[in-house]
Amino acid sequence: MTDLLIGTRPLAAWEPVFEALLRRAWADASDPAHDLEHVRRVVRWARRLALAEGADLAVVLPAAWLHDCVLVPKDHPERPLASRKAADRAVVLLREAGYPESLLPAIHHAIEAHSFSAGIPPRTLEARVVQDADRLDALGAIGLARMLMLGGATGRPLYDPAEPVPRNRPPDDRRYVLDHLFTKLLHLADRMQTEAGRREAQRRTAFLQAFLEALQRELDQADAASARGSA
Repeated sequence: MTDLLIGTRPLAAWEPVFEALLRRAWADASDPAHDLEHVRRVVRWARRLALAEGADLAVVLPAAWLHDCVLVPKDHPERPLASRKAADRAVVLLREAGYPESLLPAIHHAIEAHSFSAGIPPRTLEARVVQDADRLDALGAIGLARMLMLGGATGRPLYDPAEPVPRNRPPDDRRYVLDHLFTKLLHLADRMQTEAGRREAQRRTAFLQAFLEALQRELDQADAASARGSA
């Protein structure tokens, strides 16, 4: 429970500290898809998954709060190093705040292993929980909105006009926003680490698949209307 005593204060009293540390780390950084509301959603899911799985909230909650404390742009060559940089920074911040030293290695691992691009296998239950919580926020309606917002910020076109849904070409999310569904998001449900996370990921993936079907249907209707108009 969040009334667990950590050091000299209950865990619930540490959460405003975690948020303050995050805001401090973000003093000179911003990312439209990795903002404070993203972090808060990840924290809520991390708490829920931790309680369902029996994970240690004293590790899970600070890791969830600080998992994106270092922001590296998606198209930056050091993007695969972002989670390790965040883990290093989080440990420094937590140590300065007086968080128990014995918990810092597990928090470091949970943060460094959360990232899809880093490819670091989670070795602990707490790392699996944080990874699942972060990946859930990349799925469903929230995930779709974040994908479109980030795509607009980077100036990429929504889709390839010649083949909007990649079937006969390899998907390339460096060129087309929609292709990110095929390079990453539609595969996340199969890679979830917890049972509760997997169930929610499957539900959210079904939403993304329904969106793609609706998009293809609307594009087909537009093409048919254009063909009738030129006949």
